[in-house]
Amino acid sequence: VQLQASGGGLVQAGGSLRLSCAASGRIFSINSMGWYRQVPGKQREWVAIITSGGTTTYVDSVKGRFTISRDSAKNTVYLQMNSLKPEDTAVYYCNALINRAGNFWGQGTQVTVSS
Repeated sequence: VQLQASGGGLVQAGGSLRLSCAASGRIFSINSMGWYRQVPGKQREWVAIITSGGTTTYVDSVKGRFTISRDSAKNTVYLQMNSLKPEDTAVYYCNALINRAGNFWGQGTQVTVSS
């Protein structure tokens, strides 16, 4: 199983970016998919998760600004990030908990928000 993330980049504060992450390989079914982020010197932080049933959960710092969604037919998860702040700057990683396979991570995509 592989996760391929894309969509990061440089944006000014207040701007928007949309991240995508597609899972491929031998996938029976996906339990949940999510996004995490990490800045140098700090632990990886959970940002948002969406379950197979569509339930979404967000860390408080992104509520009302970020929206996670998924296309189950394409095994793809998205993160729409609006009203970006400099403190959102990080490497963003996608994650998938795949039934009968395990927990998988994407390669990370850099998001930089300038003030």
